[in-house]
Amino acid sequence: MTRLEDCAKRLNECPLGSGALAGTTYPIDRWETAKDLGFDAPMGNSLDGVSDRDYAIEFLSAVSILMMHLSRFSEEVILWCSWEFKFIELDDAYSTGSSIMPQKKNPDVAELVRGKTGRVYGDLISLLTVMKGLPLAYNKDMQEDKEPVFDAIDTVTMCLPVFSAMIDTMRVLPEKMHAAAGHGFINATDCADYLAKKGLPFRDAYTVVGHLVAACGAQGKTLEQLTLSELKQVSPLFEEDVYEALSLETCMGQRKSYGGPAVEETARQIAAVTDFVAAHRNA
Repeated sequence: MTRLEDCAKRLNECPLGSGALAGTTYPIDRWETAKDLGFDAPMGNSLDGVSDRDYAIEFLSAVSILMMHLSRFSEEVILWCSWEFKFIELDDAYSTGSSIMPQKKNPDVAELVRGKTGRVYGDLISLLTVMKGLPLAYNKDMQEDKEPVFDAIDTVTMCLPVFSAMIDTMRVLPEKMHAAAGHGFINATDCADYLAKKGLPFRDAYTVVGHLVAACGAQGKTLEQLTLSELKQVSPLFEEDVYEALSLETCMGQRKSYGGPAVEETARQIAAVTDFVAAHRNA
């Protein structure tokens, strides 16, 4: 939002009165015409007023970045919908069945937004390519500036509300997420931190946990499934409290640093973003 607002500041200069390239001999008031048309000011140089397309390129760059983020989010949604993850389930209104597999539910909106991103990138590259070798001031090549800008606007304004509605209506499956988080030794760093807090240098704690992970891999266990006796064979610093330290809730809850995933910190971040959006929406 702020990137587009910054773009608007540079966009809002009026070229009217620049003439073909060198202004005019008539006694016009460019400030008055700029004001009447809702611009902040006239462009400061008549040659620039005719030949400049930076504002269009900057706008296309901003919406390309916007689409890049939508595309990455779409990729997450597509993965999370798959049977391998199954972290979320999309509403039927934003997905379709497969042409051949009756059990399949395709995340169409996410896939289309991901694909449309390439189109907006193309709009940016198209205008950059048009402009790259042009001498000052106006050249007929520059009539090609309109189509990519209008196409990008149409594409982005089509993608945003549909994507938002898809997110609003999707169903999150936290039990699947919790089960997935229990694998892959996601709490191995916390195990090393536990030993470091007991006085073991972190590099040694790192080595200890590496041995434990190897043992778990051989036995098909997770760290928290090892007995206290097995843990003590590797380090005598382990005590009963290690199991609480290794729980997923503790691992997440202790990450209370600014911007971290602890519940209270996540709530603060959500509130900050909500306030930001509300302030800019009303601006």
